[in-house]
Amino acid sequence: MTPSSRPDAISHGRLNLEQQRKRAKELLKAVRANEPHALARVLDHLPPRQTPLKLADAQFVIARERGFASWARLKAHIGALDAAKAQLAERGDRDLATLHIRCGNDIEHSLRTAGFVGDFLEFSDPFCLGPLADLPPDALMRLRARFLAGAFAMTEADALGRLRASYERLESLERYQRIVLWFEHDSYDQLLLAYLLHRLNRQRPEARVELIAVDSIPGVARFIGIGQLAPDLLAWLWRQRRPVQAPLLELGTRAWGALVADRPDPLEALVATGTPALPMMGRALARHLRELPEPTTGLGLTERLTLESVRDHGPLTVGQAFSRLMRESEPLPYLGDLMFWWQIQALIEAPRPLLAITDTDCEWPQRTLALTTLGREVLAGRRNWLDFVTTARWVGGIRIAPH
Repeated sequence: MTPSSRPDAISHGRLNLEQQRKRAKELLKAVRANEPHALARVLDHLPPRQTPLKLADAQFVIARERGFASWARLKAHIGALDAAKAQLAERGDRDLATLHIRCGNDIEHSLRTAGFVGDFLEFSDPFCLGPLADLPPDALMRLRARFLAGAFAMTEADALGRLRASYERLESLERYQRIVLWFEHDSYDQLLLAYLLHRLNRQRPEARVELIAVDSIPGVARFIGIGQLAPDLLAWLWRQRRPVQAPLLELGTRAWGALVADRPDPLEALVATGTPALPMMGRALARHLRELPEPTTGLGLTERLTLESVRDHGPLTVGQAFSRLMRESEPLPYLGDLMFWWQIQALIEAPRPLLAITDTDCEWPQRTLALTTLGREVLAGRRNWLDFVTTARWVGGIRIAPH
């Protein structure tokens, strides 16, 4: 049984040592009672033996189920969490005037709960969707506002106002002594991080710039984002932050230039370097490139994975399709539910759609999706989606036109 399938799987990252000791004792008791489920758990991590299982063996199994190499490693990590919490309570970010920048407001409350007192800036323009271009900030905001208004049922003025509130704060960083960027490994975060690094590379503020970049958390089987973590984990991540130096700023500028290019070559060349200043950015950019249409089917990866899920498990509600994408098939989850709903509209609304939708009188997450005959033919490579789609879409600076 994998950690993510266990009923006691932890997604928030906070582990309690006494609780883990209790689980080890419960496992040992179940094994001694010859309970098949417990025996199977042990055999997942220990070879068959003739000698009775000891508590240390059960503790080893518990540690392995949590993703640690040993019980000692699990104990050391829990100790580090406790130490980070104590250190934050003693000093935290109070030593310097600090601005925390994040691509959403998901950790703002948790930062306060953990004991951080610095200012917070939500910078959350979803660059992973819609057009990008090499424009001055005001013109870029207007381009993005037009897209967001059309995609997410808001007025252009409202979209522009929301963007302006975050973009313009980047122009007034002089009152801060420290700027901390909180980002994870997916393309939603990394594309925004590339832009922010590019802006900081140009502006060169006097403040100390630091980065917290996360692609996994000990004890969390499927890490998706910092927002899922308990406040104590933010204190632990605070100790993992690193200074942003010239190579990383230069990577941001190069990545941004590649993202706004009207062809994939610059991105492909950058991905090929492995982006050593921040390897997770290269992996996110590679995932971003996979939204370009596949030669045989004309589908981007999100489109293909969605169609395959509906084919293999459908009919599915939109909510179920999104859940399966996030939990099972997406190699680097980055979409929110509204973003997903927008992204599959072309598959539903084309004159010859790939997905049929029913129950349209209910809220969209409950509407049912089924694969059409054309959808099956496109997935099989017998038809190309670009021969049927009637609207253009963008992957960064690259426009994908019908036909």
